[in-house]
Amino acid sequence: MAEVRDFLVELGTEELPPTALKRLSDAFAEGIKVGLEKADIPFADVKALASPRRLAVQVKQLAVAQPDREVQRRGPALQAALDADGKPTKAAEGFARSCGVAFDDLEKMETPKGTWLVFNTLQKGTQTTDLLPGLISKSISQLPVPKRMRWGSSRIEFSRPVHWLVSLFGTDVIDCEVLGLTAGRTTMGHRFHHNEAIELASTDDYVETLRKAFVLVDMEERRETIRTQVNEEASKLGAVAEIDEDLLDEVNGLVEWPVALTGSFEERFLEVPAACLISSMKEHQKYFHVVDKDGQLKPNFITVSNIVSKDPAQVITGNEKVIRPRLSDAAFFFETDKKQPLAERIDALKTVTFQKQLGSIYDKSQRVSQIAQFIAEQINGDKTKAQRAADLSKCDLVTEMVLEFTDLQGIMGAHYAANDGEDAEVAQSLNEQYMPRFAGDELPATKTGMALAIADRIDTLVGIFGIGQRPTGDKDPFALRRATIGILSILVHNKLDIDLKDLIELSIAQHGNLPKAEGLADDVLNYMLDRFRAWYQAEGIAVETFLAVRSRPVSNAYDFDRRVQAVTAFSKLDEAEALAAANKRVNNILAKQNYQGNAQVNTALLAEDAEKVLAEQVAAKQAELAPLFAAADYQTALNSLASLRSAVDNFFDNVMVMADDEQVKNNRLALLASLSSLFLEVADIALLQQ
Repeated sequence: MAEVRDFLVELGTEELPPTALKRLSDAFAEGIKVGLEKADIPFADVKALASPRRLAVQVKQLAVAQPDREVQRRGPALQAALDADGKPTKAAEGFARSCGVAFDDLEKMETPKGTWLVFNTLQKGTQTTDLLPGLISKSISQLPVPKRMRWGSSRIEFSRPVHWLVSLFGTDVIDCEVLGLTAGRTTMGHRFHHNEAIELASTDDYVETLRKAFVLVDMEERRETIRTQVNEEASKLGAVAEIDEDLLDEVNGLVEWPVALTGSFEERFLEVPAACLISSMKEHQKYFHVVDKDGQLKPNFITVSNIVSKDPAQVITGNEKVIRPRLSDAAFFFETDKKQPLAERIDALKTVTFQKQLGSIYDKSQRVSQIAQFIAEQINGDKTKAQRAADLSKCDLVTEMVLEFTDLQGIMGAHYAANDGEDAEVAQSLNEQYMPRFAGDELPATKTGMALAIADRIDTLVGIFGIGQRPTGDKDPFALRRATIGILSILVHNKLDIDLKDLIELSIAQHGNLPKAEGLADDVLNYMLDRFRAWYQAEGIAVETFLAVRSRPVSNAYDFDRRVQAVTAFSKLDEAEALAAANKRVNNILAKQNYQGNAQVNTALLAEDAEKVLAEQVAAKQAELAPLFAAADYQTALNSLASLRSAVDNFFDNVMVMADDEQVKNNRLALLASLSSLFLEVADIALLQQ
């Protein structure tokens, strides 16, 4: 068995950006892993480790060398290797010399194309210690550093100044130089509790040695330690900590030795909407908030310190002093904003640019108003409420609170509208317009909210596509993918029967002249419907099912989803595979014959029993399924069509479609076209064969 050792590499730095730490750590580990795989060096496991002052990777059971490989070099064909006297030709001798052997040491290999001279040898694997320096250097150079910097007089660039480099293979240091650092076995402990050099004897004791030096270097362990401590602090208050996962990740990137502490603030601040206080605590101080058993915000916060203080009360008092002016600002903004009704801020939107080619936020809200009113009528909502909601929808963008806490847009609009005495549904819709904010988020509950949320996103999509700035690759500065998924989610989950193309064309009309107006409606529609592909893949639905529906001219998202669900159910039937194959055969026949006809089947021309039976069953299904198609009951329709399998199989087994008699042939093509059109009412199930 090949000899193995554990490997460790650690890059010591100044405190790295907390929001980038996990991404950098994962990329470092992935770079090492990919490098080892490409070098064909066996290993058991690769683990990413990191703290604010270090990026590290541990590799378990790494082989000390690449495996030896049998290498075969092929030379000239035997007939070209020997002359008429049976002696080696110059080509054969040259090949032998290049292999470092005599001609007689070459072997012969038989192939279907003749016999060839070959040289077989065992190539020794390169030592891992010779390969690791290059792998380390390459992985570090490829890290997704968000913003590089230089320090001192050095020309070296990295996210933060670097101070040490550890590279150990078992107990041995790997000679390596990266970012101006020479590798060794010296690391550092916690900046305050153990600010001194630590000599690592081997890779085995890395995690535990740092733990003794007040550094939890395992990011997952540290993250869950923070979660546990925060929950424990909340339970002491008889409360529940609401832990935002993004905030948890950020705090995890700020501390090496987490210590959770609980502070408080004056209850008078609870008169301010909870969202304002929470935003202030999270955004500025990285605090976790707590709620009571009824979900109401309590006047407490939980902070995570990076030290074990001898006097925690002082640390808590210091944090309370810091948060008080923040909350006072929020309270001041709230009281100030309430003095001016939202409706009086509409004109102020004229000075705020949405996009230089698409006008101001005011212009956008006017366009959205027309679309929202149309949607409200389509879904039996209130057109007047939709108009009012659209007029007020962006007014909170010019309030003091939202200018300070941008993540509160919509939330504050709802609060201020309620304070102004606006209709309750209108007020609620001002927050709902941004739903869903992320995958899995709640959707608008009111019809006015649905209308506004869809209208706002449609306007953005049409406008940005209309000025030629559609997303490309991984660049999507206007978050059009997310906007599209939001629209589709609202339409599908709320079962809203609205044609997307109608909305798009209405939106185009509101924009007036757009540089890329030609073909814009189809362009936007295709982009939106194509987003369903990833949606269904995430639900475990085969891509062939999506393609089968996508091939049909469907522009209603809810209708699209009903078809996909129906085809998914149909594909699980015993008859599905045979009928899909038959439909593919039908499509090929019709395409080959360039059959475009809509001719009715002439029963007088039906000669074979099999075609008579199929014609009778297709005619019966046409009458039976018409009301099902009209009601969009696609699943029942496809289940019914499954019963055609026997007749279809019998037809292809016993009937020659390409009859010599032209009339008979065309009649049989018409029959097949009628069969195909029944399935095409739902989807092109022939594509299930892909």
